[in-house]
Amino acid sequence: MNIAIVGVGSIGYQLAKRFTLFEGDIVIIEQNPERAEYAREHLDAMVIEGNATDYEVLKSAQIDKMDAFVALTRNDEINLLACKLARKMGVQTTIARIKNAQYLNPNFIVPKEEFGVDLMVHPEQETAKAIVRLINLASSTDSIEFENGKVHFTGIRIDSHLDILRIPLAELGTKYEHIPMRIVAIKRNLRTIIPRGSDFLMKGDQIFFTCDPNYFEELLEIFGKKNVKIEDVMIIGGGQIAYFISERLQNDLNIKIIEKDEKKATEIANQLRDTLIIHGDGGDLDLLTLEGLPDMDEFIAITGDDETNIITSIIAKHLKVPRAITLINKNEYLPLSGTLGLDAVVSKQQITVNVIESFIKRQSIANVVELPGIEAEITMYIAKPKSKITTKPLKNLDFPRGAIVGAIIDRNDNLIIPTGDTHINEGDKVLILCTTEQIKIVEKLFN
Repeated sequence: MNIAIVGVGSIGYQLAKRFTLFEGDIVIIEQNPERAEYAREHLDAMVIEGNATDYEVLKSAQIDKMDAFVALTRNDEINLLACKLARKMGVQTTIARIKNAQYLNPNFIVPKEEFGVDLMVHPEQETAKAIVRLINLASSTDSIEFENGKVHFTGIRIDSHLDILRIPLAELGTKYEHIPMRIVAIKRNLRTIIPRGSDFLMKGDQIFFTCDPNYFEELLEIFGKKNVKIEDVMIIGGGQIAYFISERLQNDLNIKIIEKDEKKATEIANQLRDTLIIHGDGGDLDLLTLEGLPDMDEFIAITGDDETNIITSIIAKHLKVPRAITLINKNEYLPLSGTLGLDAVVSKQQITVNVIESFIKRQSIANVVELPGIEAEITMYIAKPKSKITTKPLKNLDFPRGAIVGAIIDRNDNLIIPTGDTHINEGDKVLILCTTEQIKIVEKLFN
């Protein structure tokens, strides 16, 4: 697949880096000389310095040969115009990053089709959706639903001594064989482990599992967790992410937002009538304590400064807040999240890239997710006719060591937690967790 990316900021760079894992050419158009040079030095891509609304620049990038065109600058109008030009040049799939949410309104005066855009993606809104999912599952570090909730993919941290520790997973599977679930990854310190039957769990592990939603509460108990009810939430950072979270939840929860910028605090206060907005420095421990941080059920740090988010989240944990959700933008911090003792981490860049990749590859996959700090990707593949994955039971396939099948939704919409004897059929949707090094091998099994 050939893809053109306009704008190589933090999101554009991560998208280009992700697509270097797959077959095909990558073309980057970047107007900023320093960013363009950085991309040339660090990415396996053709980089063109110029404005993506310039037809001559698009011609020099051979946009007519691209399968997908993704405009990710911080300027909505540039993104929309560039997509319209790309569509006129014959690109089949166009995606535009949007900052102004009015473009997403289905009743907006100009529909996205008239802009020549197939998908408009709003990074802050997508991040807010991910945080809302976490709030609704208070014991999780990660929570993703596939196929409209038919299968749950969940991450939790083992932070207490349990009977299930240091027992081979094969034995645990026999003991709890009545529960349709599978542990698909273990993050231990800075390592990501794709487990086999001989592996075991240890205190401090962050584990990821798939399960039938009907058994979720029972599983939480086994892992020493309970899904506590959230009532009081404190958010530091009053930007768009905070606005979208509060807009969705202010009628059900008591939400308090602390924003440092007075103008922004006043603006969000006028928009959110059922949310308490406080003008103040979210990094001020005295202010946080005065505003009742120790009494909160949830603390959410989503300022534009990673260091503030990390430090305040650690403080919240020290004050016995049940869980903190931390926004991290710098990729180099993500692998350290467990070491730092952070509960749940979200990355706006990764969330946005997940949405874009899923849409671009929607013919062959149903969904794709990369998690913060985990050296693996979770993909819901669609088994194609005569693909290698459909020819034999799983135990007889040459399946790579760095990949594991977590769940299958068959053609009749039934959930299957697979064993070695499971045979995948044409049209089945197969949830696979795979290390980045093995992605190309797994893709060949499905093509």
